[in-house]
Amino acid sequence: MICTQHELRSGPTSGAVRVRYPPSPTGAQHIGNVRTAILNWLFAKKMGGRFIVRLEDTDRDPSRYRADVIPDILSNLRYLGIEPDEDWEKGGPAGPYIQSERLYLYQNAARELIESGKAYRCYCTPERIAALRAEQQQRGEPTGYDRHCRYLSDSELEKLKAQPFVVRLAVPLEGQTLYHDEVHGDISVENSALDDQVLLKSNGWPTYHLANVVDDHSMGITHVIRGEDWLPSTPKHVLLYQAFGWETPKWTHAPLILGTDHKKLSKRHGDTEFAEYIRKGYLPEALMNFLALLGWSSGEDRELYSVEELIDRFSLEGITPHPAIFDANKLIWMNGEYIRKSSPETIIELSIPYLRKSGLIKTEEDVELAKRVIPLVTDRMKTLDEVVSLTDFFFGDMPKYDPKAVEKWLNSSDSKTILAKILPRLKGIAEEPFTVHLIEAAVRGGIDEMGIPSPQVIHPLRVALTGRMVGPGLFETMAAMGKAKVLSRLKAIIAKEH
Repeated sequence: MICTQHELRSGPTSGAVRVRYPPSPTGAQHIGNVRTAILNWLFAKKMGGRFIVRLEDTDRDPSRYRADVIPDILSNLRYLGIEPDEDWEKGGPAGPYIQSERLYLYQNAARELIESGKAYRCYCTPERIAALRAEQQQRGEPTGYDRHCRYLSDSELEKLKAQPFVVRLAVPLEGQTLYHDEVHGDISVENSALDDQVLLKSNGWPTYHLANVVDDHSMGITHVIRGEDWLPSTPKHVLLYQAFGWETPKWTHAPLILGTDHKKLSKRHGDTEFAEYIRKGYLPEALMNFLALLGWSSGEDRELYSVEELIDRFSLEGITPHPAIFDANKLIWMNGEYIRKSSPETIIELSIPYLRKSGLIKTEEDVELAKRVIPLVTDRMKTLDEVVSLTDFFFGDMPKYDPKAVEKWLNSSDSKTILAKILPRLKGIAEEPFTVHLIEAAVRGGIDEMGIPSPQVIHPLRVALTGRMVGPGLFETMAAMGKAKVLSRLKAIIAKEH
């Protein structure tokens, strides 16, 4: 739907909660972006409102703009189970939902402000602005526009009208701008500390501030929930709402996300790009749970919540003013908990692509083997990609042997003698069923016959078959591996000269 000038001024009036997530395609989505989306979505779901996703693509600087990340924005949300009510793919009553398709709205809005005396055309060249800033820095003054063009006479403006210009907001010179934040309370800012911000660039494209306010109003946004780093911009937005004569939304600024060292989150704290967590195999339930708790609390002494429980307990009052700490170890723990909560069928389905990508799965027979072995390692998995290192020894003819394990348990004539005595007992088991019960009975029978402690048999047998000293239960491992592979590997080890 194309908004008319009247609709731009009045905005939707239904009264229902409407929140938005407005990503910019200037880089891949990071943890902070997605946390903001989650908080907005939870609030919309709790209040029976609408969750809108729009693309803020007015920053077209070639060094920042990345069209390649746009498809990931909605797919990342959908990975979490978040389906927008309105976005640039499905449309909606307040579209279009891409800012570059709404330029006429911003240009009309800027023209309206000029006509009402709330904004003005600034003809200062970039060179003059740069020189002004340099002079201010040299004098140790705050940098900002000196409002030169705000007071030009009509005759001076007439002479300049053919020159390129930007549109600036005529910020009140006195008084204060007041607003209430649901997290930080009442906030006031001296207008004298605010710059006459640029609203419309000389190329006719809006700055973030104008486009953001016009879009929030025309899309009927009732609550703006965003990161605390936007607090300094809020007075500018409040002034724009006042200049247009529009009702402001309710403001909520969630706390910054810091690392465990209480410094700004960066690569040194782990991955910050959200897609990397998907690639590594973090379950959507774990990511939703973990990110929702970054700066929000239900007030309960617990950490694991289903999506339904998060929605039921969510409130803006639960958003804290204190920095949220991103603890990668806690996320890993939480993901492991959700892996173990999931059904074996789910984990098998999600894990197989990692085995395919690694090259371990090449045939349908490998797929069937994977279905047998993945449940054996689920209790040790913290991320899905770990399935490769936890199960690689099952695949292929022979495993990769840990030298330390070989040195400890296979490099002796006794170990080969022990394995040679177990081998015929395993041969005696039928191909089908090659069960845990039958395997254990055969091995234990050999242990009793040799009259030696169980570890002297169990450990060499494990290393011979898997190449390592730790892993799933030995008898379960052998059953999943299958009789043919068990016998083949034992024969190879017994025959091998160390």
